[in-house]
Amino acid sequence: MSRNTKAYMMLILATLFWAGNFTIGKFAYTENVPPYSLAFFRWILVWIILTPFTYKEISKIKKEVKNNLSLFFILGFTSVGIFSAFTYNALNHTQVINASLFNTAIPVSIILVCFLLKIEKTNIFQISGLIVSVFGILAIITRLDLNILLTLNFNKGDIYMVIAIISWGIYSAFLKKKTFNISLLSLVHVVCTFGLIILLPAFLFELVQGKTTEINSNLIYILLYIAIFPSIGSYYCWAGAVSIIGANRAGIFLSLIPLFSTIFAMIFFNEKFLFYHFIGSVLIILGLFLSNKKVTNA
Repeated sequence: MSRNTKAYMMLILATLFWAGNFTIGKFAYTENVPPYSLAFFRWILVWIILTPFTYKEISKIKKEVKNNLSLFFILGFTSVGIFSAFTYNALNHTQVINASLFNTAIPVSIILVCFLLKIEKTNIFQISGLIVSVFGILAIITRLDLNILLTLNFNKGDIYMVIAIISWGIYSAFLKKKTFNISLLSLVHVVCTFGLIILLPAFLFELVQGKTTEINSNLIYILLYIAIFPSIGSYYCWAGAVSIIGANRAGIFLSLIPLFSTIFAMIFFNEKFLFYHFIGSVLIILGLFLSNKKVTNA
């Protein structure tokens, strides 16, 4: 097997696992698993799984972690604390198809945050792509119904997903800003630790409200999947593929996430891919291509 073929297989697996996260998140809702509890259980299990592989390295980089406490807090807050929890919360109120389509706007969200925080320079194509993608998001949120826009009667789950993708944009932008001399698994473990500190109050709040989780075989299967495949497997496959073919070529494969998610949603939840989904996804993907267009000097 050639290195390129191996990279493509790893990218397909990574996006397949991430797509499955939306499906399992929706299934967890049908099993009455509260969203913040689900996020907390997911990342505490990830933390436990990673510990045997990372504790030696982390013990050696305590000083670096201490010197970057505010940065790790932001990374944990935006990725584990907001993106993960809000995605599961969104799936309690909106379709799997909607939630996964919003994910295609993440690259444009990263461009927006980098522009606002002046982390990277932005060109005319990136601004144009951002505007086009925003129209795509609006098409999905409003379902192409002007009354929804005028009355601001948006689906709560869609709003949660918009906040989630902006949060991931902030996470990615700050990750770009700083290069850490630690392995990917150790970085995930440290970020996971800070994220769990953020998630703990939300988890306890759900318990106080009486939103408890019944421990059964379905919950175990749910947690095993989301802790192993989208949390560790996807990151490992993605990082391995990027090291072989580069980030730009790998980035194209992110479009497979809504494709796989839509197929799963239609099979398992009888969801329908409607016209507004099509228009929204076309605009978001068009915006993505525009934002990746290189500026050439005359």
